[in-house]
Amino acid sequence: MTKAKKITLLVACIVILALLVVAGVTNGAGSLLSCPDCDGTVADCETCGGSGQVRGSLWALLPPVIAIGLALITKEVYSSLFIGILSGALLFSDFSFTGTLDALVGEGLISAVSGTAGIFIFLVELGIIVCLINKAGGSAAFGNWAKTHIKSRAGAIFATFLLGVLIFVDDYFNCLTVGSVMRPVTDSKRVSRAKLAYIIDATAAPVCMIAPISSWAAAVASYAEEGEGLSLFISAIPYNFYSLLTLVFIIAITLMGFDYGSMRIHELNAIENNDLYTCGDRVDKDEDGEVVSSKGNILDLILPVIALVVCCVFALVYVGGILDGASFVDSFANTDATVGLPWGGLVALVLTVIYMILRRTLNFKEAMDCVPQGFIAMVPAILILTFATALKNMTTVLGAKYYVGDLMSGQAASLGSLLPAVIFLVACVLSFATGTSWGTFGILIPIVTAIFEPGTELLIIGMSACLAGAVCGDHCSPISDTTIMSSAGAKCNHLNHVSTQIPYAVTVAALSFVMFIISGFVQKIWICLPLGIVLTVGTLFVIKMIVNKKAPAKKA
Repeated sequence: MTKAKKITLLVACIVILALLVVAGVTNGAGSLLSCPDCDGTVADCETCGGSGQVRGSLWALLPPVIAIGLALITKEVYSSLFIGILSGALLFSDFSFTGTLDALVGEGLISAVSGTAGIFIFLVELGIIVCLINKAGGSAAFGNWAKTHIKSRAGAIFATFLLGVLIFVDDYFNCLTVGSVMRPVTDSKRVSRAKLAYIIDATAAPVCMIAPISSWAAAVASYAEEGEGLSLFISAIPYNFYSLLTLVFIIAITLMGFDYGSMRIHELNAIENNDLYTCGDRVDKDEDGEVVSSKGNILDLILPVIALVVCCVFALVYVGGILDGASFVDSFANTDATVGLPWGGLVALVLTVIYMILRRTLNFKEAMDCVPQGFIAMVPAILILTFATALKNMTTVLGAKYYVGDLMSGQAASLGSLLPAVIFLVACVLSFATGTSWGTFGILIPIVTAIFEPGTELLIIGMSACLAGAVCGDHCSPISDTTIMSSAGAKCNHLNHVSTQIPYAVTVAALSFVMFIISGFVQKIWICLPLGIVLTVGTLFVIKMIVNKKAPAKKA
């Protein structure tokens, strides 16, 4: 760590301690708000327990700010997340020693593990499947095929982009599957792992947010009034500028053939020095020297992936009740990804083992050796996800959502046509700080539907702003589960992924903010969306001109 970073870290620590002291002295974290659900009129209210008050203050956003700030300064994610969780526990317990430990372990870590156990299982299943494919020689065979059929770096990026768009059912599934399939291809074309992680992340949540048949559409529908959720989601798609302009951004920057910010350093280093990592520990260093079967062919990758896709899609709709008479759309609306994905992953894993043994690319012992290897490969992602989820839990118990909801509802009337842009900003900040887009639109959708006239174009734009802001903050946040799993899928150092992605995400966020301002007044999608596309491409042309005038980036 350089002297400047040490000084920055020291200042940050002093500021953190000062803020915690102020919070402790003033008891600001214990501030109470009126219950948004009952105002004390319901004795058994699940939100407030009949007291009519809930916890909520600006202090609830301090723990994620601490964690994110420390992570960006130190480039060390585990300790940064833990300190964020600890600060949340201190605020929640009013600095009681035993209360802090209770909150840290109970409300934070244990709840995080129990609440995301299904995703952990799916991660392990996928890690084992990937290990099986690699050991059977499927990834190597696919990489050799790609070398002859995909001729350029741009082709490899576009292939990754298209696969990401096609796997729109669920963002977790997207992140891990696309990464596993496309790593050999992008590696062969000297695409940095940071760029791969960005493409994966940018085609996960943003694509799911504009796909009517996805776990995200189902989640949004569940937060709106019964019978209106899915139709409102579909109506909001054309105004979801962040998701749509992100796709335009990827296509445009790939065709223009340039990068900027820290991504430029990683890409130039990959091209010129064949260093796909640039800085940070290699996530996949244990894979070096792995014995690979000589009998492998491209089907040893394609068939397990197809099995995984089919099994997971069926599992999701099965859990949603399709066998009980529910429609395909309704099944997605009622599904639970934390149950469906491990269900489908388990079936796909068993089928993959049977296929490899019957094909004699692996024997039974070699297949079973992949079980612990696949688990070990996913340990970093599971650990980061546990800490990130625990941090989200601390913001929840501190009442972040109630504070933001109260703030929004109080200011809505005075903002008029600017309200969609403000909603977008609020959703961005809340999603970035908490690392959850689902939690963000769960908070804001009831507020949005309440403050706009039913059936109006402004309601649709406001809904789009809420969803776009939620996915934008989620896309940028180091503690977001999709950001974490994009790093895992690409086998990229997590903080490298975050630092290279933020300039791109912020660019699209700024463009989206401008478009929501315009949309609030114009309210014509046939004007706004083409204007947004032109504005995106024009902005990239300007950035390219600025980048080309500067000296070439140096290796970090």
